[in-house]
Amino acid sequence: MRLTLCIVNWNTRDFLRECLTSAYEFRPGDVELEVIVVDNASEDGSAAMVSTEFPSVSLLANPDNRGYAEGNNQALRLATGDYLLLLNPDVVLHPKSLSHSLAFMKSHPEAGALGCRLVGADGQTQRSLRSFPDPAPVLWEFLGLSRLFPKSRWFGAYRMTWFDYNSVIEVDQPMGSFLLLSRAALEKVGFMDPQFPIFFNEVDWCWRAKREMGFRIYYTPDVVVTHYGGGSTKQVRASMVRESHRSLLRFYDKHYRSQPAPVRWLIKSAILLNEWRVLKKAVD
Repeated sequence: MRLTLCIVNWNTRDFLRECLTSAYEFRPGDVELEVIVVDNASEDGSAAMVSTEFPSVSLLANPDNRGYAEGNNQALRLATGDYLLLLNPDVVLHPKSLSHSLAFMKSHPEAGALGCRLVGADGQTQRSLRSFPDPAPVLWEFLGLSRLFPKSRWFGAYRMTWFDYNSVIEVDQPMGSFLLLSRAALEKVGFMDPQFPIFFNEVDWCWRAKREMGFRIYYTPDVVVTHYGGGSTKQVRASMVRESHRSLLRFYDKHYRSQPAPVRWLIKSAILLNEWRVLKKAVD
């Protein structure tokens, strides 16, 4: 079996070094490991570090920042693995992360993708699962009802605030920090849509895999990784807040055109209002 790790990096050299070290240290003995790093014109010496310290890595050093979606597409076009792991550079693998995730996928041939338990540097489980941003869950989220009724499967649907992360579950969208794809799913679903350069690209991919192609997407607590979080995006926080909300608007334009116009207007207004609220809070 061959596993390809696809890592897109931008100015996170030290995180990337730790990520790659863990990948080679904890690779399963019966798996041929291929690692592809796409560096988006980092200015911190990331590409030189990979070239010097990890010569077996296939390195693509872009002359400009092409975004997360296109960076992953570059890696996926080169990947030869039976399974393909989209991995953020600020993730550190644990001893059984790769072996357990591959065993899960082999035992669930209907699975198109798998997410895992992300824990922070403090050891706490991060809330990394969401439903698709259907109108009702998004509206409850932006109205604050998910915070008022976190145990409600109805009001807490979008961020799955009711879920305890302790059991295997079929989900809509695991966070793309660690997202294991099957070759069969990639060949049917295709690459990431570059109109979502930073955010919602994995959500769009999962949507196409699940709702259009019929693959199942799972979360398992038995695969654990450390996720430091925001290694790249927190360097430009305000612009990332804007991009995340604008990506959600583009997602609605792509996937919810059949919704009645008043519903689309209401949701888009809520998205823009929430963007203003988050930016104002950041400034204050």
